[in-house]
Amino acid sequence: MDKKVLIIEDDANIVELLTIHLYDLGCRIIAEANGQKGLTIAKEEQFDLVILDIMLPGLNGMEICRKIRQTDRLTPILMLTAKSEEIDKVMGLETGADDYLTKPFSIREFIARVKVIFRRKEDNEALQDATPTSSIITYGGLEIDLDKRKVTLNNMRVELSPREFELMALLASNPGKSYSRKRLLNLVWGYDFEGYEHTVNSHINRLRGKIEDDVSNPKYILTTWGVGYRFNEEL
Repeated sequence: MDKKVLIIEDDANIVELLTIHLYDLGCRIIAEANGQKGLTIAKEEQFDLVILDIMLPGLNGMEICRKIRQTDRLTPILMLTAKSEEIDKVMGLETGADDYLTKPFSIREFIARVKVIFRRKEDNEALQDATPTSSIITYGGLEIDLDKRKVTLNNMRVELSPREFELMALLASNPGKSYSRKRLLNLVWGYDFEGYEHTVNSHINRLRGKIEDDVSNPKYILTTWGVGYRFNEEL
């Protein structure tokens, strides 16, 4: 049992079904039906994955996700929702979730999503282990430490979500190269999230708000009109 998974879900049948299949993947499972209690467990212990329902007693899943991300920006979160409206999916991702599934979902799709999340986490850890020396990108007062996943601006740390950091690292590692919103979704989220390109816009806007002196006249992350975004190659 080399993976530890927290399930915060109040439907006992769903918990039982997910537990059976996660066990087959070699996971150890802790399940909690109450949102507030689930948040406490998430903060007290380390997990390889948190599976989080949106509609919960005690505290809803969106708020739990926000609170987890305030102190933990790396643990993958897979959000479950009975709602199919676009706004719920987008809000789930923008609060810090790595992926989502809309109920009812097939167990095969669930397993596929979990495997992708585990593989991505392992790849990131292996990459960090294989790089003993720090890889730092510097543009004036902006410094991006790829190994430590740390961004500083004028020697002050900038707190970024995992997706914000990955967007920043990708763009800054390839200055001058323009990426479409769809391409950024594929590269940063790890799968084709067709139709939700505006999620990228929201993340870029938040990034600019954290690193730009004037978001209406950005210095670092530029818009390539008709295409998408690029990092300023003239810095």
